[in-house]
Amino acid sequence: MTSILSDADMDLIFRDARTHNAWQDKPVPEVTLRAVYHLMRYGPTSANGSPARLKFLVSDAAKQRLKSSLSEGNLAKTMAAPVVAIVAYDLKFYEKMPQLFPHEPDAKNWFSDPDVAQITAFRNSTLQGAYLIIAARSLGLDCGPMSGFDNEALDAEFFPDGRIKSNFLCNIGFGDPSGLFERSPRLDFDEACEIL
Repeated sequence: MTSILSDADMDLIFRDARTHNAWQDKPVPEVTLRAVYHLMRYGPTSANGSPARLKFLVSDAAKQRLKSSLSEGNLAKTMAAPVVAIVAYDLKFYEKMPQLFPHEPDAKNWFSDPDVAQITAFRNSTLQGAYLIIAARSLGLDCGPMSGFDNEALDAEFFPDGRIKSNFLCNIGFGDPSGLFERSPRLDFDEACEIL
């Protein structure tokens, strides 16, 4: 039987974890960002396609490049975050299928239709972004995932060749609890689920 996480672990990842809006002035070491990625990469994706591409913005210069694409409400908290992760997706992720799905030589061709490739890349990079949050929280980091930015402006700045597209942003670091809002309600099981 598979073992399960402890209550303390589930609190860390889900129940007590919050979306942070304020940050302690404490850097996140590169070794920790690498550890986050090494955990998140094990989450499942369609045919192991792994379309997510990440940029971890840690320098002031990198964050300044992001600034003009942010909405006003996300500007201050994002500039203050120790790390801003751009969660993006590679429209030609399937080119790595021979490496990632070697037992099926034709897998690359499953995504030859650009519409199929785009929706697959977007869906699975969203999944990988969720794995990023879980991995970061499991390593003691706090997260602030968000939309609220101009995708086209961001892509022109960070992905000018058009092959990679931004999905969402995730501020990462050590949260300052003073910036937390009251936890918003969640739907009960019967409001969101049906067992058939």
